[in-house]
Amino acid sequence: MTEPLQAVPRTLLEAVERAAALWPDRVAWRFDPGSELTFAEVDRLTARYAAALHVRGVRPGSRVAVLLRNQVEFPLTWLGLVRLGAAIVPVNARYQATDTAHVLAVSGADLVVTSPEFFSLLQTAGASNVVAVSDLSAHDGPAAPAYTPSADTTVNIQMTSGTTGRPKGCVLSHTYWMTLGGGMLSEFPHLNRHDVMLTAQPFSYIDPQWNLVAALLAGAELVVLDGFHPSTFWAKVREHEVTYFYCLAAMPTLLLRMPMDPADRRHRVRAVQCSAIPVHLHAELENRWGVAWYEAFGMTETGADLRVTPSDHDELVGSGCVGAPTSCREARIEPDTGELLLRGTGMMDGYLDDPAATAAAFEDSWFHTGDLARTDDAGRVYLVGRLKDMIRRSGENIAAREVEDVLLTHPAVRLAAVVGVPDEVRGEEVKAYVVADGVEGTELAAYCAEHLAAFKVPRIFSFHQDLPRTPSERVEKAKLAALPGAVEVVV
Repeated sequence: MTEPLQAVPRTLLEAVERAAALWPDRVAWRFDPGSELTFAEVDRLTARYAAALHVRGVRPGSRVAVLLRNQVEFPLTWLGLVRLGAAIVPVNARYQATDTAHVLAVSGADLVVTSPEFFSLLQTAGASNVVAVSDLSAHDGPAAPAYTPSADTTVNIQMTSGTTGRPKGCVLSHTYWMTLGGGMLSEFPHLNRHDVMLTAQPFSYIDPQWNLVAALLAGAELVVLDGFHPSTFWAKVREHEVTYFYCLAAMPTLLLRMPMDPADRRHRVRAVQCSAIPVHLHAELENRWGVAWYEAFGMTETGADLRVTPSDHDELVGSGCVGAPTSCREARIEPDTGELLLRGTGMMDGYLDDPAATAAAFEDSWFHTGDLARTDDAGRVYLVGRLKDMIRRSGENIAAREVEDVLLTHPAVRLAAVVGVPDEVRGEEVKAYVVADGVEGTELAAYCAEHLAAFKVPRIFSFHQDLPRTPSERVEKAKLAALPGAVEVVV
């Protein structure tokens, strides 16, 4: 049901305090496995975390890295930082030492909040100021000095991969979060206090975070799973009486591969939003679970940009359409390149300490997405490809150059080029074209695994005597697929 909307708070701090005042005894978060908290408890505990962080030197403008799994301490730390005017730097728990060291260096994090399982990793990554999150939760000292953030105060340094190959920090403000979260109430799916939302992605990603913000604004309950497990996912949806969830990448395909269950349609879900719904599986998804699946498009840099709504859902099932712009967004196609450009309020403030990358991304306030697209007569957008040299595997963005740089440090590798190839389950798989002597694909995969997160490691290796190159000695990736005589290894 759609309820009358109250004014959206200007900041996340206002959102926390407003939720505690309106719905103090309602369950705000339910971690499975883990604990549950009411909105009043979220308000009280985030104040405790703020006090503990203040004692450890966190001040307005500080940047604090958080390396935790899906546990209640993650968002408590995040909102504790909000109370101090400090910014969180979420760190992917799947990262190895090389990735982690880069994030810490690029972000300029003053402190790392983590759990004992990551102490050794952080030591290898060179982190010097590390605190166990249990020390924050156990704090019993005086409250931190009151701080009132403005709408443009930085809340996150959210890492994302760019075309240069290494992750860059997206600077996200309160306006970003209030625009994204507020739009989930004022527009479809019109979240409200009767909803139970569910997220299954790592909290270091943007999606669980906007789920949390939208739930705070709506007074909805948010269920947080420890990860995405296809065999038990719908059982959890039924157990928690979930009414809404968002998913992406390989998730719908993996769910469909699970055995049919007589209980498949016994649930309370009223809407599923999903990015990159497999076109040929869209109708099957809806038929099996008896609920509409709505395409949506967004980016870390821009928030929530395009979405299909109930008004045009039926005609667009299986079309690949990602919808029309939200009320805060404009979209257009660059006529010379076919690239999708976006403009509007509530986008990132830029890439951290990287004015050149920021200027390249924004042109006359239009953000270059790197996606090739077309529009129909109604202004709805259809993605047709990508300009950026990126691979999207199971929802993870992987910069080809980052993988290439690691391969080229192996003593046997003379030349390497990495591309994405279609994969039925993962969307894309990582394939490496390699010129090397006396080395097997399994050895190269193991070598990459020592330096990269597991999702970045190539699964396909194609060995050649040479690779096509331009006059400037860059590999011509467009010609790689046509190379003859490959010795190909799948690991």
